[in-house]
Amino acid sequence: MTAAIAATTELTDLERRNHRKIARGGWALYDLADTIWSFAIFSRAISLFLVDQLGDSAGNLWLGLSVALSVGINALVSPFLGAVSDRYGRRLPFLFGFTVGAVVPSMLIPFVPVPMGIGLFCLAMFSYQSSLIYYDATLQLVSTPENRGRIASLSTGVGYMGTVLIAAILIVTHLSVQMTFVVAPLMFLVLSLPTFILLKEDPSLRRKDPDPLGAAWTQTWRTIRSLDKYPGLGRFLASRFFYTDALNTSITIMTIFSVKAVGFTEDESTYVLLILTLSAIVSAFIWGRLVDRYGPKRTLFSVLVLWAVALAVGATLISKGPFLVAGLAIGAGFAGLHVSDRVLMYRLSPPDRLGEFYGLYGLVGKGSQVLGNLFWGLVLFLTFDTLGKGAYQLGIFTLLFAMLVGLFLLWPVPEKREG
Repeated sequence: MTAAIAATTELTDLERRNHRKIARGGWALYDLADTIWSFAIFSRAISLFLVDQLGDSAGNLWLGLSVALSVGINALVSPFLGAVSDRYGRRLPFLFGFTVGAVVPSMLIPFVPVPMGIGLFCLAMFSYQSSLIYYDATLQLVSTPENRGRIASLSTGVGYMGTVLIAAILIVTHLSVQMTFVVAPLMFLVLSLPTFILLKEDPSLRRKDPDPLGAAWTQTWRTIRSLDKYPGLGRFLASRFFYTDALNTSITIMTIFSVKAVGFTEDESTYVLLILTLSAIVSAFIWGRLVDRYGPKRTLFSVLVLWAVALAVGATLISKGPFLVAGLAIGAGFAGLHVSDRVLMYRLSPPDRLGEFYGLYGLVGKGSQVLGNLFWGLVLFLTFDTLGKGAYQLGIFTLLFAMLVGLFLLWPVPEKREG
């Protein structure tokens, strides 16, 4: 009897391992799919659509307001959304619901009045941001503690290929902005389906939390109040607020800046974004080695210096050649920032409270995205009629200032975990 039970348990473990191997491909495809949506809708189509419909000043203002509203609300409710899924012990139903919530509204944007289109984009952006909460949590379904880093890297690499894929489609087909709102969300939905078909959740992990909202709220404030116990952690998060302001705003405005300020056509701007992505793919391996050799803080500081130089060049020399050079540096910085600051956060955080502190880490990033996009929109709205294209330069200089503040705050942060 004991042998039979052991054999059954052994078979179950084998089945779980085999399932993980099969499911990993489907799981990684979701990152490819959501990157298609992010690149085509968030980084390209919505900015071109709003500026075309409303003009430079009003279009940039409403772009900043809509991103700030959708991401800001998401930042506030993220702990609650995560706690609800913890309560039920399930991620996939929530992931599917928010995936559909990103797909359907974004497909309708070009076919409704502009104010309604802005509202639909806010809904789609909120849903997209929410879906990432549950996607990250499904990592445990396809990995073990021993290979979790490698599997996460697989997802990141496949995700970059999503950007290359949709950029190639836009270049070859000359897809209009209006049709981009249809094609990219459909690709997001179709390519994400293997995730929901292949991944299986363990029913034994389901549990109930009697007060998920209260627990999440209490935990968040407890984490904030305890920051002074961990040397350098609060200062690092303050630094992260400023440098991710520049990062997130650059992602939002890259297309519109390249078209309206530098003079690229809409098709050429797709090439520019593709070049940035390829730069990120190639440099990711280099930054990873630098983190292992020199540590995350020194690597992160180097990334921020590179970004500061690139932003200065992009804001000062408004022509295609210097902009492409700056774009290569910015693309490389995307990968370097992603690799180094996540590792530095780990080194500064207490090992037994990583979940809490990474939740705060995410809130800081989303908060900076809210203010950064809002401030960009206000700068363009208030100065475009006076400065013309110079308003775009002024906007880039505000990002440079935020990056320099981030550098200043990062300098005294200790790299190794204390205590």
